[in-house]
Amino acid sequence: MDAATSFSTAPAVFDERILTREARLGIVGLGYAGLPLAILFADAGFPVTGIDLNEERVGWVNERRPYLVDVPRERYDAAGDRLSATSDYAAVSELDALTICVPTPLSKTRTPDISYVVGAAEAVSKQLRPGQLVILQSTTYPGTTLEILLPILEAGGRKVGSDFFLGYAPERVDPGNKTWSVRTTPKLVAGVTEECRRRTEAIYSQIVDTVVPVSSPTVAETAKLHENTFRAVNIALANELALMCDRLGISVWEVIDAASTKPFAFLAHYPGPGLGGDCIPVVPHFLAWRLREYGYSAQLIDAAHEVNASMPQYVVQKVSDALNESGRPIKGSRILLLGMAYKAGVHDTRESPSLEVLRQLLMRGGEVSYCDPWVSEVELDETIHRRVAWGPEAVDAADCVVMLTPHRQFVDEPLWDRARLVVDTRNVAPPGPHVWTI
Repeated sequence: MDAATSFSTAPAVFDERILTREARLGIVGLGYAGLPLAILFADAGFPVTGIDLNEERVGWVNERRPYLVDVPRERYDAAGDRLSATSDYAAVSELDALTICVPTPLSKTRTPDISYVVGAAEAVSKQLRPGQLVILQSTTYPGTTLEILLPILEAGGRKVGSDFFLGYAPERVDPGNKTWSVRTTPKLVAGVTEECRRRTEAIYSQIVDTVVPVSSPTVAETAKLHENTFRAVNIALANELALMCDRLGISVWEVIDAASTKPFAFLAHYPGPGLGGDCIPVVPHFLAWRLREYGYSAQLIDAAHEVNASMPQYVVQKVSDALNESGRPIKGSRILLLGMAYKAGVHDTRESPSLEVLRQLLMRGGEVSYCDPWVSEVELDETIHRRVAWGPEAVDAADCVVMLTPHRQFVDEPLWDRARLVVDTRNVAPPGPHVWTI
């Protein structure tokens, strides 16, 4: 097939290349969302090119070296030689369709940073070919696809829906989840035009079980934010319930278990040391920030943030109370933290509340160490902290053990009885006079 036919804008040609697996696909950004997506497309039979400016990550992909918990070596083997990676955006010119999966972090002032999205879009625009489908998957504020990406890609007189096609399909990945994967989680898709949406749906229907089309990219962008905001607000409610139950002298865990017996109109959420990851603590602020431009204050989002952000301080106070009860201050006490990752079974420490607990305990003079089978070291305030091995020696040496992230290793090899004191933020330690819970 010659280049002119290969890059035809005709729907029939596009559909044929998808069905025959001749379509060449690209994934821009090979992180937690991008790499699993690239692997899944390659596993489905498509030639896939991953594009990432991180040369080390590119090398790992080409060497089939695992670096994410959801992409072990056997996943690379399933993809075969259909997957390759490069740091050169010139590869875009050879693709039929590509998905942008770059980060969208939150600034210190709680405003969205879409510089990675803009940079990727500008680089793609320079290589854009007739008939190409560009899909944004990065989580972002409502209007990004239409107001930011579309003008960049239409530069030079190109017209969406005829010269190229633009869609939005938000990621819904839950790292470490053994039940819901990229394939089994329904995929929201939208397009700037009807044909943009149709092509986006055609691409993703090859790798996911259920595709859910919506009317516009802005609807899809907002739906993604609502999903994470729902979690953030309900976790904040559980965290505030923990604070209230603490004052009432009752167990928040028993209260939630009791409420969970209601067979309708209740969905259990549980307290913890705070929120972590790159979605739930972050993306609700995208929505709040965007709505301020319309003169609307998202008060519930702001209130939920305040509650969730206060939890590390509450945990530190629990540690202080537990140590004081045994006649020790935090200063000079040996404190062992269990878990630096933000959730069990992953090595991701982004926004992890464990880091803030570590910081505050160090500031109070504690001699703090940590165990985490997934995280070998963390950098905090320009200092590297390295893990210690989970085992009797670490527990015996500690004046207080603090459960923060319930990795299976901690639960399957419990050493609670050896600990002098336990502060349990996850309700995994058996009750005892030396166990303090939130």
